Amino acid sequence: MVKRRSFLAASVASAGLMIAAPFWRLAAQNDDGFFDLEAGPARASLLGTEGPPTALWAYGGSSPGPVIRARQGEPVQVRLRNNLPEPTSTHWHGIRIANAMDGVPGLTQEVVPPGGSFDYSFIAPDAGTYWYHSHNKSWEQMARGLYGPLIIEEHDPLPADREMLLVIDDWRLGEDGQVHAESFGSLRDWSHGGRLGNWLTINGASAPQLEVKRGERLRLRLINCANARIVTLKLDQLAPLVIALDGQPLPEVREIGFSGRLTLAPAQRADLLLDVFLEPGDRVQILEVTGQEGVEIGSFLCNGVAADGMAGREMPRLPTNNLPRPDLSDPLKLDLVMEGGAMGAMRSAVFDGRELSIRELVAEGQVWALNGVAGMTDIPLARIQRGRSVVLEFDNQTAWPHAMHIHGHHFRVMARNGQPVDNGAWRDTELVAANEKVTVAFVADNPGKWLIHCHMLEHQAAGMKTWFQVTRQAG
Repeated sequence: MVKRRSFLAASVASAGLMIAAPFWRLAAQNDDGFFDLEAGPARASLLGTEGPPTALWAYGGSSPGPVIRARQGEPVQVRLRNNLPEPTSTHWHGIRIANAMDGVPGLTQEVVPPGGSFDYSFIAPDAGTYWYHSHNKSWEQMARGLYGPLIIEEHDPLPADREMLLVIDDWRLGEDGQVHAESFGSLRDWSHGGRLGNWLTINGASAPQLEVKRGERLRLRLINCANARIVTLKLDQLAPLVIALDGQPLPEVREIGFSGRLTLAPAQRADLLLDVFLEPGDRVQILEVTGQEGVEIGSFLCNGVAADGMAGREMPRLPTNNLPRPDLSDPLKLDLVMEGGAMGAMRSAVFDGRELSIRELVAEGQVWALNGVAGMTDIPLARIQRGRSVVLEFDNQTAWPHAMHIHGHHFRVMARNGQPVDNGAWRDTELVAANEKVTVAFVADNPGKWLIHCHMLEHQAAGMKTWFQVTRQAG
């Protein structure tokens, strides 16, 4: 397969010819108010000028797909048209959405067949940075490019000169520059860290050069759309502030510092404020520094001076969203014990109603379990009366990290390994390290059937998923 570092040298050498991908087109809106979103085959220059176009599956002909923007509290209406050779659906990640619109086949809707369509219509209660992606065979469909940004605007825009979206993905490409389809469903991927790629992009471009001006203030919206890769970013020589995580404003902004790093697990997002104090002609790197050596995945080029930029002015603060705070005096307590995977101690688990040995589970492609159960069941993890506060402990008894996502709700991390955490941050996806316990709390205030799963998508496909039901009445 194509090696990231060898291609990277060519990409950086030609960086002077590359401008940020002209990606940020809005989804088309029809006369009836629906955004038109077609899922179908597409081609993209993931390798830049140094390689052939890559055949993808994409929304609206590009990956990332077109930006869907709406105002907080207003209706969002999207008509999905399926022009793929297989069924699909679309999940609206991070939105506290009406259950029937959540996009989970077999739980909240039927799949949309080839040639079919589905109308999604919901109210977006919270401003912030969200995204949409396939939720049918997501381990393959997302790896082929089926995702895009969903931006819910505040009623009063944050004072900044402009905003910039950085959608990060991790592709596995073959020597021919095409998505490596032969490795889809690889048991090694499913039982280890998931499908890790060899080619990182920002906004679907290889090492894009993002133009900025001295004196301007940028709002950066970052989204990690990778199947399984945890990315750690270093914005070389810059010192942005973190103002929101997973779409939700922080009670206090966080400094990254000039040498600081920002880690995003799959599906996580971060909003940053960046005051540009570079000199015209300066070029600084965006590095992915998970390995011992950092890899440049993009850069900022200062190409002038802002006439009346906001850099250096008082830092604004995002207005908080109206999320219900959990009452910890008498919560419902739930545990999710995570088992399985390579180098794990799981010897058996229940799958499809039967207790199977690990050898039998492997034959079924199920190598992960939650509370001793692999995959979905007819009976939920819990039925919870609407409005009840929940304290949920993720107990990771595996050798691998897991990005645990709860649909339809946001939660607060309360403790790690029994030690209290008091950062005030709301999340919808939380990274749970190997052999770590993470305790979260939320209010189950959204009626319906809601998925909980690992967003390392191969782990989800191989058993690490369950669901809970929020009932309108007790029982």
